[in-house]
Amino acid sequence: MKLISIIGARPQFIKVAPLVPVLAQTGLNHQLVHTGQHYDYEMSKIFFDELGLPEPAYHLGVGSGSHGSQTGEILKRTEAVLIQEKPDWVLVYGDTNSTLAGSLAAVKLHLPLIHIEAGLRSFNRRMPEEINRLLTDHISTLLSCPTETAVNNLRAEGFTNIINEGHLIPASFPNGASIPAAPAVANTGDVMYDAYLLCREIAAQHDNALEQFDLIPQEYFLATVHRAENTDDPTLLEHIINAFCILSQHFPVIWPVHPRTKKSLLESGLNDINKQFSRLHLIKPLGYFEMLNLERHARAILTDSGGVQKEAFFARVPCITLRPETEWLETVTGGFNVLAGADTEMIVSLALKPRNLDQHYQPYGNGDAGKKVLACMSVWSGKHAC
Repeated sequence: MKLISIIGARPQFIKVAPLVPVLAQTGLNHQLVHTGQHYDYEMSKIFFDELGLPEPAYHLGVGSGSHGSQTGEILKRTEAVLIQEKPDWVLVYGDTNSTLAGSLAAVKLHLPLIHIEAGLRSFNRRMPEEINRLLTDHISTLLSCPTETAVNNLRAEGFTNIINEGHLIPASFPNGASIPAAPAVANTGDVMYDAYLLCREIAAQHDNALEQFDLIPQEYFLATVHRAENTDDPTLLEHIINAFCILSQHFPVIWPVHPRTKKSLLESGLNDINKQFSRLHLIKPLGYFEMLNLERHARAILTDSGGVQKEAFFARVPCITLRPETEWLETVTGGFNVLAGADTEMIVSLALKPRNLDQHYQPYGNGDAGKKVLACMSVWSGKHAC
């Protein structure tokens, strides 16, 4: 059986990592297709190196662009690969333009499609990511959900074919069809938690992050900003930066700057803000291991990234989300994550406020999500139950 994973951005490199060894152990033919959505070394190749991912079978080299042009180009180039390779399954991850474009290419060629990290909802349709995941969920064959909350989101949207622990509630197959009339839904746990468990010990063995930036554990903030809603709105970006500047007067702020954010800083004339605030450190994007190490030692993490919210949770570090909503409701329920939006005063207050955290709360599975994805895929291949 041949499988193709379509990936193109930092979070997807992390999400596919736990599946690579699981699929290799079964002897399945699993190929990676890198769309090139993240194309520079800091955002791409360093993750392949650190995570031990095999060289992609195809580099599509799409690069940056508007949502329409980037999605269309990925769709066009992915379709050509899928026509040539004729895989038995196509796997897509998360909520990027690569996810949506890869999904459209697969279903229009009548190929079974798995969405890893399905069922997430921010309920904010102004977010491009929300549109990407909504559409992908509704055209997939199998939906791999990271939590029961995600499963319940899909139930609320009318999904009824649920794979429970050890049992499959069958979907209806049209006569002679190889793809069911409605997607199947399973709570497999979170592949990002698999990746975190897989990499945290390795990362700890190469931990010189504190020395590199002259930091003291729990006496610095770590920040990331990349969502279009923040980077493309000069007012919101300025409010966030103002919060970072104020916080840097209390503790150093380490800010790996995403390429999109770097461009917005240049356009807004804010790229030299660190010269006014010596403890606000704008640095290049970091590799996965460096981020894991900086995350686990931080006093708190400020981010608009869904993946970093979860990594903060896995590391049991307080998180302040720079958005008014989050897809990862479990992190809020557990007390680790609070929502501040781009409100300067609220960001500062929440970052400095001590928090009591439930250290035993763990809604993201047992670190075996990759194996469960394979088991659920086997249900549809007619081999054995999930």
